[in-house]
Amino acid sequence: MKKLPIVALIGQTNAGKSSILNRMARKNIAIVAREEGTTRDNVVATIDDKFVLVDTAGLKDPTDDFEASIQEQIADAIDTADVILVTLDSAKYFDHRDKKIAKDALKSGKPVFLVLNKCDLGDSLPITEFRALGVAPENTFYVSATTGQGVNQVKTAIFKLLGQGVVSGPASKPSLDNILKIALIGRPNVGKSSLFNTLGKKQQAIVSSRQGTTRDVNRVQVRYKGRNLEILDTAGLRKPGKREVGIEKFSAIRTLAAIEEADICCLLVDATEPHSKLDQALAGQIVDAGKGIIMVVTKADLLENSAPTNYFGEENIKNRTAADFLIDALEHDFDFLPYVPVVITSSATGLNVTQLFELALQVDTARRTEVKTSELNKILSEAILAHTPAGLKNTRPKPKYIVQTDVCPPWFVVHGHDLELLHWSWKRFLERKIREKYPFVGTPIKFSFRNDK
Repeated sequence: MKKLPIVALIGQTNAGKSSILNRMARKNIAIVAREEGTTRDNVVATIDDKFVLVDTAGLKDPTDDFEASIQEQIADAIDTADVILVTLDSAKYFDHRDKKIAKDALKSGKPVFLVLNKCDLGDSLPITEFRALGVAPENTFYVSATTGQGVNQVKTAIFKLLGQGVVSGPASKPSLDNILKIALIGRPNVGKSSLFNTLGKKQQAIVSSRQGTTRDVNRVQVRYKGRNLEILDTAGLRKPGKREVGIEKFSAIRTLAAIEEADICCLLVDATEPHSKLDQALAGQIVDAGKGIIMVVTKADLLENSAPTNYFGEENIKNRTAADFLIDALEHDFDFLPYVPVVITSSATGLNVTQLFELALQVDTARRTEVKTSELNKILSEAILAHTPAGLKNTRPKPKYIVQTDVCPPWFVVHGHDLELLHWSWKRFLERKIREKYPFVGTPIKFSFRNDK
């Protein structure tokens, strides 16, 4: 598949790059805040199916390994971009860092535009003050990401380059129906970005031992067995009461939106900290959203040299490994999800990483399964004979027949009389009977109960 041209936004922190990306994309993709350094990962958006716009982290002096990692990503963005947008605050005189940014961009030999943001504030400097950066005046634009002023002119200039063949033209996009979206969900520092980079086979998301590194939703597309898969790396979710005001709350919203967007969610659980009520809550959110779910145990390499942990008071643990007891703990904590497959992985060693792709295809197949009405009614009859629904006094619920009305997730509608009296335990029993014949691996199934007049 031919790639779309890449346009990279580069500049110092707080120049408004994320706001420009959101304005061009006509939706809030990158997180915007007054705090400097909000963007840490490369955020990507497709603009009018013509080019891909990349919002990079703001350039500043690398004071530690974390900032140096950001610098490497920005340099990579310059190398891979077809067009570079050097972004500055139009009201501030440029400094040595801005000059270095422009110099590196021009040295690449790519088309370079100078985008002077925040012109709506009324105190913009004249264009002559920026000529020393080396960008031609005809390639300099005053814009306002807040009001949209000048943004269309920048897009038009990029479209003109595409029409002239200066950069590659737009490519035919794969059918959206053929893209399987997989979101990586979990607590902070559970290993989502490491797994994301391993699955995508490139360093796109910043990996750090510091919690909360990922704030935006990163994306990468891979192809597996003739299927286009899009992996979404999300920000780690902490307990609502422990989330910081501002940026982290927006990141939480992004993650919840990613759950809604995804077809399948991989719930990542730290092998060294398997017990967490938050993990159970996240699993509940995924199931409520009707998404496919795979439980992924990360950092399995840390279990190799650890002693077996006796979670349930068993006396004989000589023949059992730490992984065995970990699986026991997960089965106990997530007993409400017996249909969810569990895979133990390690991004450091690559253990079982590619197995996630295979499981994702299996779950996707299960989500699209359609059961014949005759088979469903046979299962319903067997369930009623095995365990007649209880009622109140002289009134008893009477399920008559069942049909499947939807897929992704599979949805079943039970028709009958006085079904509002059905106890939740019998509904769960009916689900269990259906899963005995149709496992629906990694797939929550939904029920509706309708009284026929």
